[in-house]
Amino acid sequence: MNDETAGNCHETARIELKSELLHAEITRVIIECFFAVYNKLGFGFLENVYCGALMLELKRHRHKVAGEVLVPVLYEGVQIGRYKMDFIVDDLVVVEVKSGAVLGPTDRRQVLNYLRATELEVGLLLHFGPAPKFYRVASLNC
Repeated sequence: MNDETAGNCHETARIELKSELLHAEITRVIIECFFAVYNKLGFGFLENVYCGALMLELKRHRHKVAGEVLVPVLYEGVQIGRYKMDFIVDDLVVVEVKSGAVLGPTDRRQVLNYLRATELEVGLLLHFGPAPKFYRVASLNC
């Protein structure tokens, strides 16, 4: 089961998320940092530039950030592949960064697959496109 919430805003205004959302406070800070980075850098850089700036912002807010995290994909207990996630914040939230002009049809599915391959339940897809957008993806790992 998954739930997606999309947002689009050019201001660094405080993001109000429903309190019943899992890890709402952490995702709120991540989204605020996302908009802070976008407002400073704008559109046009490669993903690694945005990842570096976003990781710096999150560390300044005293969050634990692990970058380029390798996660095994198991089938019947046997590793059949692995994913490299952009980063994980506070060992709770997967963050995937995209910087192209448009998102591809499988980008949100990619975040959901990261969640399915881990025991994590919440992910954010952050799109540093011509207009900044974020998508919240949650999985109950059913």
